Order: sequence, then structure tokens, then C-alpha cells
Amino acid sequence: MDGKQGPGAFQPAGEIDSAGAVKPEGVTVAEVALALSGDVAELNGAQLIAEIRALEDQKSALAARQARLSVAFDLLQRREQADAGMPAAELGAGVGAQIALARRESPAKGGRLLGLAKALVTEMPHALAALEAGQLNEWHATLLVRETAGLTAEDRAAVDEELAADTGTFDGAGDRRIIAAARAAAYRRDPRTVTQRASHAATERHVSLRPAPDTMCYLTALLPAAQGVAMYAALTRHADTLHNAGDSRTRGQLMTDTLVERTTGTSGGISGIELQLVMTDRTLLQGDSEPARLPGYGIVPAAWARDLLQNEGQATRSRQKPQGPARTGIGGPGTGEGGTERTEGTGEGGARTEDTNSTTDTARDTDGDKAFTVWLRRLYTAPGTGELTSMDSRARLFPPGLRRFIQTRDDTCRTPHCDAPIRHFDHIIPWHRGGPTTQANGAGLCEACNHTKENPGWTATPRPGPRHTLEIRTPTGHTYHSTAPPLPGTDTPAAVSRQQAKLRYRERRELLHRLKSDKRARLSRAHAA
Repeated sequence: MDGKQGPGAFQPAGEIDSAGAVKPEGVTVAEVALALSGDVAELNGAQLIAEIRALEDQKSALAARQARLSVAFDLLQRREQADAGMPAAELGAGVGAQIALARRESPAKGGRLLGLAKALVTEMPHALAALEAGQLNEWHATLLVRETAGLTAEDRAAVDEELAADTGTFDGAGDRRIIAAARAAAYRRDPRTVTQRASHAATERHVSLRPAPDTMCYLTALLPAAQGVAMYAALTRHADTLHNAGDSRTRGQLMTDTLVERTTGTSGGISGIELQLVMTDRTLLQGDSEPARLPGYGIVPAAWARDLLQNEGQATRSRQKPQGPARTGIGGPGTGEGGTERTEGTGEGGARTEDTNSTTDTARDTDGDKAFTVWLRRLYTAPGTGELTSMDSRARLFPPGLRRFIQTRDDTCRTPHCDAPIRHFDHIIPWHRGGPTTQANGAGLCEACNHTKENPGWTATPRPGPRHTLEIRTPTGHTYHSTAPPLPGTDTPAAVSRQQAKLRYRERRELLHRLKSDKRARLSRAHAA
């Protein structure tokens, strides 16, 4: 994914250097040269630390500059949208998404960055001054803004003046001290609003999943304090009971296993729950080392993927032997064709698709728990590129098969830098403008990005590429490209180059062999004459 500057792009303030880059105001040529210099061999320890500190101060100053530019851009966009006749309630739509693309962040993060900029520039001048002077870094400024979010503009400005970070109030302070000071000042200013925020916070409870190293993950729940403490106490008490009864697992292991079992209803944690696994047929059947992909998590080692299938579904056998990439997954009884296609792999099959009906066996695992079921579904891809083959429909809405196809191809939201789950299946070229319901004209988007795309000035267009590619153009004329992530088994550019080199080498050898054969044939005919 890359961004390219287009016509009418928003030009930030500052000078333009000889290379055409914008040099922010307040930064000297010597400072830029120092920051870009790679020669550090002549510097001693004190000089290295001094430069690190100087660069940190410059990062804070540049963050303040970004905040001012963001607010200026927001005002400019709002004026342009108002002139175009956009309703007042919708003014500012898409601004955060454009800032996110420019800063290579997710749209959600872009909205938070814009909110941070507005608070600093318009309501917290002392914090902004401290940021510009390098006395406060961007994260600490974010903490101050976050802890005063529920206050009115007047109260927030009063807290900002009370703390006066630019006078050195927070010199040497860590995150907790900054949070405590800002929170205490906010409580004193408006205790009623703080109480209302606490009661409203329960409506924002949610559960999230983040990848962790070595095929682990973080399952996080944001919930009211009383419920969280009660859950933790119950898990701890149950773990202590099992440990006292002679269970050899650690307390942490016991608590985790209990949480999984009580949530899913099984000790294995996956029976009756859709679990997709994307792997090549070579990884599944031939012990190949090509990694697999677990949607919702990411890349996993090949051996781990095979072990998951063997250990969790060891009593299961499929009567189908796939001739190409296998789509394999695990689910419980009662999960069938109508709702869950499981896993998809890519290999070196031809550029065609065979969507077969699954034949499955079920059996009980070694612990006598509920049965596991394995589905095999074959999807073929174009060799080398990993591009899934085409599917189309005359319907306006994407049919289930095509939705599953796009879901597997895109994995997460196709907006650059957005890793949110796919919620909407969108026509890249809108249906009302003649856009067909095909995989080439379809893209998986999160809900927020799909709504952003519908704002005036935003366009998206399919583009040619080794894999599915689309171009996004923002109201300022900037363009960004999004390419579908490579599926397991996709050749890397280096591997493709090696294959092409081998092909050219074989072609040269074959041509040389034919020339030699023709020469020998001519000599034989000459001798015979």
C-alpha cells in the first residue's frame, strides 16, 4: 500500500527544500542534516545522548506542528463542505480518515489524532506550548487530553492552566503521575460530569482480540470494575481449588483453561465454534513449511496448523482427497453448508474454482467430548500470484458464496492501514453507477470506512495488479493503493524472479539444443550428398 500525491493536494506551511520536500517552520537546515546524517562513528557517548535528546525535542515540536496543521485542515474542509451544501450535522465527515491516510494510521486512530489536535490547539494552549518546547511528548499530551475529555471547554482550559505543563510541572513525571494529576484536577472542577461519565462508561463495554507472539493472543474485556473483580476472584478461587486437589498446572494456566471452558462449553474451546484456517494443500498433506493463516489472528507456523487439526480433530477423516488447495476448518455438529465455509488454501493449481459439496465424518475425541467436524473445500488460484479466480453475480447484493470469497481474499478492511474486521461488502464502483457485483468490483470494508467512502469527493477504482488492487482518491486529490494480502503459498517477488530466470535458462538451453540438432542434421545431409 502506498500513497501518491495528486492534484489539488493540501500543501502544509513551510519552506520547500531543493529535493521538493516540505521543511517545517522552526527547523534549521543544520538540524535536518543532523537528523538525516548516518555518520555517528565520530561521536562520543555524551554527544550521542545529546543528539537523542535533541531529536526527541524535535519530535515533540513536529507533533505540535502536526496538531496545528490538522486543525487548519479540518477548518478548511468544513468550509469547503459547507460551500458545497453539506448539512451542518455532517460537516467534517472524512477529515479524520484523510489525516489517518496521510499519517499511515488506521481511520479510527486518525479520528483520535484529530480530536487530540483540536483539544490542544483550541482548549489547552499550555499543553501545546509544552509539546512545542519539548517539555511534553505526544503520548503525555494525549493522557492530559484523555483525562479531561468530559469537561467543558472552559473547565478544560482551567485545568490546563492549573497544571501548566510548559512551566515544568511534569518534569520527570511518569504516566501514572500525569494521569493522577489530570484526573484529580478534573474531579475538582466538575465532579458531576465525572460521575455521569462513570455511569455512561458501562455502555462502552466490549471484548477485543489482539495477536501475541508464538501463536498466542490477548483476549481483553472492558467491563465494569465490580464485574471484572468478581470474574477474577471466581477464576482465582477455582484455580486454587484445582491446585490444592493436586492439579499440576500453574495458577495462570488453570485460570486460563477455566475461562476457555466456561466460555465455550468445552475443554478444547472450539467445538461448535467456527475456526477458520487457511493453508496450502502442500502444508496440509505433504508436510510443507509454508505458513498458514488463521483469520482474526494472522500468520501461524505450518506445523502448528497441522497439529491443531490432528490434535483437536484427530478422530475426523474426510472422504475427499483434494487435488489442489484445500479449504479446511474445524467446527461442531450442526454447522453446515449454509453458514460457515471454513478454511481456504492456495497452491499451484490452475486458474479455476471448484466449489464442492463437503463430505464429512464425525466422531468423538479421546476425552468423550462433543464431536468435531472437518470440512474440506477446494479453491484454486492462479499459479504464483495467489489471486483467487473470478466469481460474479447479477444481483445487487453479494450472494453468500461471493461474500465468503471476498472475506477470504481481503481478510480485513481494505482501507490502507485499517486492520478492522470486515463488516460490509462494498461495490468499489457503486451499483447505481453501473458497478457489477463481481469479486473484482467487490471489497471488504469495516463499517466506518464504508461510510467514509460515501462522502463527497471520495472515489475508489479497481486497478490492475498481481493481486486484487484498488485505488482510493480523497477529496484533496491524494491517491492511495490497497492490494489484497498474499494468501499462503503465494510466491514472493524474489521467488517469481527466480522462477522466471530458471524458465529463461531452460528456454535458452532448449534453443541451443535445437540449433545443435539442426546443425548436425545439416552436416549429415551434406555428407550423404
